[in-house]
Amino acid sequence: MGTLDGRVAVITGAGRGIGREHALLFAKEGASVVVNDLGGANDGTGADAGPAQQVVEEILAAGGKAVANTDNVASWDGAAALINQAISEFGDLHVLVNNAGILRDSFIAGMDESQWDAVIAVHLKGHAATLRHAAAYWKQQSKAGVPVAASVINTASASGTFMPNAGQANYGAAKAGIAALTLVAAEELDRYGVRVNAIAPIARTRLTLATPGMGALFAAEVPEGEFDAFSPANISPLVAYLASANCPLTGKVFAVQGGGISELAGWHDVSTIESDGPWTIDDIATKLG
Repeated sequence: MGTLDGRVAVITGAGRGIGREHALLFAKEGASVVVNDLGGANDGTGADAGPAQQVVEEILAAGGKAVANTDNVASWDGAAALINQAISEFGDLHVLVNNAGILRDSFIAGMDESQWDAVIAVHLKGHAATLRHAAAYWKQQSKAGVPVAASVINTASASGTFMPNAGQANYGAAKAGIAALTLVAAEELDRYGVRVNAIAPIARTRLTLATPGMGALFAAEVPEGEFDAFSPANISPLVAYLASANCPLTGKVFAVQGGGISELAGWHDVSTIESDGPWTIDDIATKLG
C-alpha cells in the first residue's frame, strides 16, 4: 500500500529538478500523476514537450500511472486545461502541487518590465491560476455533497521568506506572495475539505545552479556513498506527506533542505513604540531611531 494510493495529483514544473522528483515519488506511492511542464529554458523562453513526456515514460516503465501536460500555467486558460485534463483522464483531483518556476535575475535599478512581469506571471500568477481552477472544482464537489479530502502544496522560497537574495527582487516578491497566498487559501478552502500548505525548498536544480553566488555551492561534488544534502529528492517526502489524505496540516510554510525541515512563521512584532497622544515626527524619530 502506498501513501498516495488512489489519489490524483497535478504537479507543475515536473519535467526536471524538484518537480520531477515529486512526480516519481508520487507515482511510486500510488498516485495517478499529471506531469505538467512547458519545457522552456531557465528564463521561461521556448517550449519542449520532451521533459514532461520523459518523466511520464519513467513512471509508466515502473508500473505507475501518469500523463503529460504542456499547458502554460501562467495563462488562466492553460491552468484550467491542466486541471480539466486531470479530471477527465483520471476521474477526479485530490492534489495540486505548484512547483513551476523561472528566473530572470536583475538588480532593481537595471530591471526591465519584461523581467518583472515574466517572473511574477510564472510563479505568482501560475500558482493562483491553477489554485483557482482546482478550488472551483473542489467547491463544486463539496456543494454537491461529495466528500473532499484535497491538498495543495505551493512552492515558496528562502529568497521570499527568511533569506532575501540581492538580484532577485522579482523572484523574492513572487515567492513572498506565494507564502501569503497559501495562508489566505488555507483559510478560504478549509470549508470545502481542502488543505493548503507551502514549502520553501533548497536543493540543486537548474535554477539554483544559475543563481549568482550560489551555483558553486550547489555544484560541489558529493563523494559516492555520502548523503547529498542538496539532492532535490530530499524535498519530495515532505510534499508527499502533505499530499496524503490523512495529513492534518494546513496553513503551514516549511523550509526544507537535506535532512532538515523547519516550520516558518510570518511577520510578527519585534518591538513596539507608543504615544499617549498624536504622533509627532520628532517623537517617532526619537523612539525608533
